[in-house]
Amino acid sequence: MVEIEITKCKGCELCREACKENALTLSDTINIKGYRYIIANNDLCTGCVNCALVCPDALITVYRTSPKKGGKRENITPDNIKEEIKAIISSPVYNDLSNMDYI
Repeated sequence: MVEIEITKCKGCELCREACKENALTLSDTINIKGYRYIIANNDLCTGCVNCALVCPDALITVYRTSPKKGGKRENITPDNIKEEIKAIISSPVYNDLSNMDYI
């Protein structure tokens, strides 16, 4: 589930571009600051947190359900995702970059 602070959103669409599931769209209406804002289709959201990571104003919070934690929602924001990113980067896939052709 994605929550977006629509009153502060500037509609830059970085989050929409980062969403591989096309769960984010630009609204037809404007917020109190005069910007069209991003709205989420939570039925399409997979909880990948790409949108929250790229939001320049940290206005997006992603909640995802984890079966390992009894179905409790985890609050994922740019501030508290650092440990998860460290775990991914330290995985064996990222340790040997010699086979990557786009570096």
